[in-house]
Amino acid sequence: MSSSSRKPSDKRIITLSMLLFPLAMVLFELSAYIGNDMVQPAMLTITAEYGVDDAWVASSMSLYILGGACLTWLIGPLSDRYGRRPVMLWGVLYFIAANFLILLAPTIEWFMFLRFLQGMGLCFIAAVGYVSIQEAFEELTAIRVMALMANISMVAPLLGPLAGAALISVVSWHWGFVIIASLAGIGLIGLFLHMPETVNLALPKQPPAQIWRQYKGVLKNGLFMQLTLYFPLIVLPMLVWIGLSPVFLIKDMGMTNMGYGLSQLPIFISLIIGNLMLARYAPRFPVGQSVYFSIPIMIAGGVLLILGGMFPRFEYAGLVGGLALSAFAQGITFAVLYRFTLMASDQPKGVVAAVMSLIMMLMQAVGIELFKLVYVHWGLAALCIMNGLLMLIFAALTPPLMRKAMRIATPGPAPATPAS
Repeated sequence: MSSSSRKPSDKRIITLSMLLFPLAMVLFELSAYIGNDMVQPAMLTITAEYGVDDAWVASSMSLYILGGACLTWLIGPLSDRYGRRPVMLWGVLYFIAANFLILLAPTIEWFMFLRFLQGMGLCFIAAVGYVSIQEAFEELTAIRVMALMANISMVAPLLGPLAGAALISVVSWHWGFVIIASLAGIGLIGLFLHMPETVNLALPKQPPAQIWRQYKGVLKNGLFMQLTLYFPLIVLPMLVWIGLSPVFLIKDMGMTNMGYGLSQLPIFISLIIGNLMLARYAPRFPVGQSVYFSIPIMIAGGVLLILGGMFPRFEYAGLVGGLALSAFAQGITFAVLYRFTLMASDQPKGVVAAVMSLIMMLMQAVGIELFKLVYVHWGLAALCIMNGLLMLIFAALTPPLMRKAMRIATPGPAPATPAS
């Protein structure tokens, strides 16, 4: 058989592998996100069962995110040294085990500690999985693949609250963790069969001291640090909503569990539409242009939230409408900002991703606790206003940072900011 006659078959195999690897990756990502989104609606039931105050509800989410930050400093360099594939597979297996262990928690303190251990599974997504996607695909393709992956993973926050609310109305909350572990198990099988190794393991191994020099190199990169401190801001309003909405929608506004779940729809549908638009239209514009397009959207969302905080009759509409606009802006920007931040440093990408993930997770966990304190002491109105101000800050920081990032990504004059 001639080599030319074999090419079509080879092309089909490569295409299938390119599809199945991100699909398996997103199944694990989905299980890790459901590990938060499906659990949060059950937290009022869980705190009642343990006989503790509902202030623990938001702490479940912040501890889960803190767990996702604590090991990235180690996991990234380990994947640089020993390969992305084995580190990823062991990480998924660990996450599955942690979901079964939490079923045995005797007290709320043990439950929260195990939530922290569960959250460590998030480390493997940011520090290993996303890096493998970036290394396996070219720039524009990687952005589109991550946008489509985000779309699939958004099933978690879209259906997670609904599924969690429905689940606790018919069975024990324990079954939620069994479902999460089962979904992660399917992802593990897919990754075992289809995840490629994107690290050249034949290269000489760097001594441990070199890893610390690489970390210093990353931390001294001004643009990288600016982007790393900037782009988590667009995610924080969504996380605050996920973490606190069970309390203020069900307890304060008197909604049922199903009403709470339905309130998630406009926000997460907006996020999905944003991701679809990025995947569809990314090739038509310079890489990074979609972040400029988010500026007027974030301003409009911030204004709606502030108005919702100022006028009680407009509170619910301003909250949901403002966060829906924030979610849409997140959908058209996150994959681009992740790519720009990862590529801002020329250090090994496992180390770069570890620093990114560590800073991002810490900012998110601290942010959720800060917003929780604002809500506890000053109520939902103050929470709306604070979220709105955060969105306006993001919009204000975007033009100068994106000019720098796009100038480095595409040498030459930076593209003009589109008129809003």
